[in-house]
Amino acid sequence: MHEATFHLTTTWVGIIDLAIFVIAYYFIATEEKYEINKAKPALFAGTFMFMLVGVYFATNGMDPEPLHEEMQKLILEIAEIFFFLFVAMTFIETLIERRVFDVLKYKLVSKGYSYKKLFWLTGLLAFFISPVADNLTTALILSTVLFTIDKSNKDFLVPGAINIVVAANAGGAWSPFGDITTLMAWTAGKGEFVDFLYLFVPSVSSWALTGWLLSLYVPKGEPHFNVETEEIPQMKEGGSTVIWLGASTIAIAVLGHQFFHFPAMWGMMFGLSLLKLHSFRLSKGGHDGYDIYVNMKKIENDTLLFFFGILSAVGALHFLGYLDYVHDLYSIVGATAANIGVGFISAIVDNVPVMSAILKASPEMGIDQWLLVTLTAGIGGSLISFGSAAGVGVMGRLRGIYTFGSHIKLAWTVLAGYILAMVLWYIQFEMMGLY
Repeated sequence: MHEATFHLTTTWVGIIDLAIFVIAYYFIATEEKYEINKAKPALFAGTFMFMLVGVYFATNGMDPEPLHEEMQKLILEIAEIFFFLFVAMTFIETLIERRVFDVLKYKLVSKGYSYKKLFWLTGLLAFFISPVADNLTTALILSTVLFTIDKSNKDFLVPGAINIVVAANAGGAWSPFGDITTLMAWTAGKGEFVDFLYLFVPSVSSWALTGWLLSLYVPKGEPHFNVETEEIPQMKEGGSTVIWLGASTIAIAVLGHQFFHFPAMWGMMFGLSLLKLHSFRLSKGGHDGYDIYVNMKKIENDTLLFFFGILSAVGALHFLGYLDYVHDLYSIVGATAANIGVGFISAIVDNVPVMSAILKASPEMGIDQWLLVTLTAGIGGSLISFGSAAGVGVMGRLRGIYTFGSHIKLAWTVLAGYILAMVLWYIQFEMMGLY
């Protein structure tokens, strides 16, 4: 996000917009109770809040150009996330259609792994894949694997989903590629590439503690599997190529952004073009091809609309000047306490605008503090189900199973890991100076 042009927090539009955001957030958090999809209140709030700002400008005879420019910038930022998600979801739906996940599920379940072993395996994969790819794509893929293993056992799926979200966010925190907040800090010159690697110990320890506590809730036994009756799934033609195309697309997006300064979604859209060409080649070659538009119909559009709505709403609050109050934390409580508080704020609001606001304020901090705020903004989003892109993606993938309510019941396990990360950061960076 960009610096607020006006400070309108005490005007009628500032007060009403804040009230709309709070009410919308309430309905987002209680979607189970009212049976209203989270995208509806988020989209309403995000669009209506800016409309009210426009009314305020018009009725007060103010120049609308700053508002217009801010909304254009916001549209570009949202479009980058929107299209990135769109392509990632299309790849996942294509992998599902090619029965890639059915084959993976069969290989995992046929080995006789218990629920607990599958729980740890998916979490471990999430932690080490997200630094290379990104936390959202990693969480989407592994939550799909989780769901194909056992679609009905909530006692396994809920802690497993939380484990994947926490692992993906923690894994992304120690790599400039793993999370948008780490990428922002890196490109802003707040640390060199190797500096972020020093966050590995607090990151992996945070996930390990939360994973261990969550594993206590994972049921004993193993998924039902009868070798005599279970069908051996066969991957459809071209499935392996789709896997490689997906991995290459992520690599192109990351490398293109890093070395050629393309938006990450540009590389993703290029990967989508390769996927379409692969579909064309299969169909022309007389093989069992796939219709990419049919796969697109199956993506979680509610998740995409939720992101549009919530980022628009946060953008409105930023334009009104509310996120400027985040800066005051540093002068009031000091850098360490403020940076730890950022984790809780990013869980409630969104880590991207919070991190952006801090980078623009650029308080005087050493590399140790910049790495701390990168760590807290990254893993703090796991405290609430929709506090991170990974969490929102998994909520869409496991709709009705992994929800705000189911996450909150076990959120104390995430908080325990968060506290451990802070303690280890202090020991490593402040007491031992290992960075």
